[in-house]
Amino acid sequence: MSAKRTATSTPEAINEHLGRRVKKLRADKGWSLDSLATASGVSRSMLSEIEREKANPTLAVTFRIATAFGMTLAELVEAPGVLPMIQVVRGDDRGQVFRSDKQHQIRTLSPLNLEKDVEFYEVVLKPGGALRSKAHFDGTREFLTVQKGRVRVESADAATELSAGDSATYRADVPHALVNIGTGEATVFLVDIYR
Repeated sequence: MSAKRTATSTPEAINEHLGRRVKKLRADKGWSLDSLATASGVSRSMLSEIEREKANPTLAVTFRIATAFGMTLAELVEAPGVLPMIQVVRGDDRGQVFRSDKQHQIRTLSPLNLEKDVEFYEVVLKPGGALRSKAHFDGTREFLTVQKGRVRVESADAATELSAGDSATYRADVPHALVNIGTGEATVFLVDIYR
């Protein structure tokens, strides 16, 4: 192994990358600095310094920021251009479960470390369960395919019923919902596209 350091492995380059990454992830979520401070437990002033590439945060601070974004430390600091050719999301990876309660479970099928305009989910709705969402960013659409069961899709004042094998697309920049109208569990694959 060579001891030679590349330009992207210097502390300055790492801080620059981290600052840009945190700023983009925060913007993608629509969070203010105060929102990220609350979610991470890191002070607003420290977050501002990180985003302006003026701080050299400790490992503990960086870990808290990663956790706030639902990422591992490695995913947060991962440098561009070093992603493997194939990224796999394993079916038994509990870290991919985005949210779970008595009505539904949402599992992220797209790698969590991607900065993306597209997100891919598996949603399991319990009998009588519903996933109700507030309006996303302007122009957002959702595409879904029902793998199992029967669901009602609601988008603003419009609604339709779907069965296994059916697909639909609808506006997600208005209040919208997926409701299990069958007698058993319903499973849908959902893609969010942000414009």
